[in-house]
Amino acid sequence: MITLHSTFVIMLIRTQISLHKQDYEVAKQEAKRLGISLAEFFRKALQKVLPAKGKAPWMKYCGMIETGSKKSSQEIDEIVYGHKD
Repeated sequence: MITLHSTFVIMLIRTQISLHKQDYEVAKQEAKRLGISLAEFFRKALQKVLPAKGKAPWMKYCGMIETGSKKSSQEIDEIVYGHKD
């Protein structure tokens, strides 16, 4: 039996930022609560505000609303705003 292993090279760039003490403490506590490093917490937070790789910025919102209705594209105002103009 032959097992193929994929090799990925991830290149990280080290950077330095300045934070207000209160922001630093809150971020540190949240990272601890999530069980991740502070660096990973900041990477994840940054990824949430950056546009999706290779896609239009609005694409990060695709799939956030699921109604189960086959007519949801026709009823988008009702779905998003709760009413239709």
